[in-house]
Amino acid sequence: MTTTTRVPALGAEGWFTTDTDAPALLGLRCSACGTYVFPKADHGCPNPACDSTDFDEVELSRGGTIWSYTDARYQPPAPYVVPTDEHEPFCIAAVSLAAEGLVVMGQLVPGVTVDDLRVGQPVELVVDVLFTDEGDDGPTEHLIWKWRPVDEGEVA
Repeated sequence: MTTTTRVPALGAEGWFTTDTDAPALLGLRCSACGTYVFPKADHGCPNPACDSTDFDEVELSRGGTIWSYTDARYQPPAPYVVPTDEHEPFCIAAVSLAAEGLVVMGQLVPGVTVDDLRVGQPVELVVDVLFTDEGDDGPTEHLIWKWRPVDEGEVA
């Protein structure tokens, strides 16, 4: 029996948990002023009024509201991997995480079109397969976070 390996997509390692039941983006919170950072960075606090370099790793909010959105009808250049035989357009949203004061970009789950979206619409974080490759040791699913539209008050 072949086992499927699940790993974060290249370049997104350490940016999110891969727990499909309760996924979370992983950011930093400045210990001095409370400013949040995503993605995690090795430099000092981005708050110009703070010169701290001391951060705590934190799980960010699992839900937010759509700040802006668009669709990607073009096939992104390498290193993007087309998950099917032919590129299928997908939606991208900038999502406002109100508690942290951050806006985080991400794809929306498959099947969502721009006609389904509106600014201010609530969404929740999910982990989804970006693409799968077949190796000698079996398939590897490369995971990424995505946003899924939800009803008002449904975000955990």
